[in-house]
Amino acid sequence: MATYKVKIGIIGGSGLDDPQNEIFNMHKVITREEAKNDFGLPSSDLYYGTLNRVDVILLSRHGSGHKISPTAVNYRANIEALRLAKCTHILASAACGSLQESISKGQLVVPNSFIDKTIKRNTTFYDGTSSEYSGVCHMPMEPAFNPETSKILFEVAKDLGYEIRNGGTVVVIEGPHFSSKAESNALRLWGGDLVGMTTCPEVYLAKEAGLLYTVIAMATDYDCWRDCEDNVHAADVVAVFKQNVSKVTNLLLKAIEVIGERNWDNEINTLKALCHSSNVSS
Repeated sequence: MATYKVKIGIIGGSGLDDPQNEIFNMHKVITREEAKNDFGLPSSDLYYGTLNRVDVILLSRHGSGHKISPTAVNYRANIEALRLAKCTHILASAACGSLQESISKGQLVVPNSFIDKTIKRNTTFYDGTSSEYSGVCHMPMEPAFNPETSKILFEVAKDLGYEIRNGGTVVVIEGPHFSSKAESNALRLWGGDLVGMTTCPEVYLAKEAGLLYTVIAMATDYDCWRDCEDNVHAADVVAVFKQNVSKVTNLLLKAIEVIGERNWDNEINTLKALCHSSNVSS
């Protein structure tokens, strides 16, 4: 018998962040509630429901109608709300630009590392804001994303016949503007495979909160480094994501079912122990 009951938080990014989206309507939403916590209000209400017999909580990263810019997202309130709701996992979607010829528009990627170029965001819970997070925490970020959950996303996508890349580095920029051509080429030289605006600080905060976090990214454009391609434009990003959103929806639905069938006690306890040992004030 598992100690922890699986409950999965889904953070919907660009193109998957509206409560009218199919994934919100696949099954009856049981409850919807505001979830203010020590870090303020999350980007949206929390939508509680079940998908494939697994408890899920849906949260729109940019709010209903995509009204919150990447920098203005209250990442800490979002992650804390999911922790307080007793989530064990977070599956986050992200629209990204491709920095590699081998990653085409509409292709899915399960990243395994990141480069953080953001400069204006709260990147830790441990700053004295909340009594829930006292002390100073130096959290290791390798592996950046939960390997077992990432493996499930990749294997499920392959079973569904989707083109997906296992592993890759996502470079997270501050935004809300896209990169210049020189910046885009520099990110490629750094070893970036994707460029996005939201994975950091989500990935830090989820780990500090003891939640098994992974991202399913979709390449929607080639940023502006590719001479034979039109430069990235926001309307095109949303259009490409919406054209392929059924892939992400189907992948999440099946992955949730597979995750719900497993016992995650070892992974959760290992992460909780890491959180404790990484707090030098404990």
